Amino acid sequence: MSLLESLRPKSGSVKKERRVGRGDSSGWGGTAGKGHKGQKARSGGSIKRGFEGGQTSLVRRLPKFGFTNNQFKTTYEVVNLDQLEKMSGEITPDSLKAMGFKSKSGLFKVLGRGELKKSLTIKVHKASESAKKAIEAAGGTIEIIKQ
Repeated sequence: MSLLESLRPKSGSVKKERRVGRGDSSGWGGTAGKGHKGQKARSGGSIKRGFEGGQTSLVRRLPKFGFTNNQFKTTYEVVNLDQLEKMSGEITPDSLKAMGFKSKSGLFKVLGRGELKKSLTIKVHKASESAKKAIEAAGGTIEIIKQ
């Protein structure tokens, strides 16, 4: 007899299924826990999700808004000034990827959070106005790459 064949469930871990409608002495006789009459007492009497007794459901009462076609949406990986402060030399999309910044589209945008104290040459696809001012104030240059 192999090890798998000898395995048995722990005592009490397997519960017997409740058998309803097997006489009054079981405590689940008579109506078998379904109450008296009504849709839920009938065979196949399930109520669909969102059904509100025949009144127009909430989903159909609320208005629909807009349409967003995300198939062609351009998404940028955000890089802040405090993250660029830790880097040196010329910063390009390839060097950002090498530093561990992940971008599905390969596009990067610099935002102005944090301070930049050193001069950097940055080539990215987009940058906020505050980031541009901070980079130029630190003596660096920023070049916007065409996508």
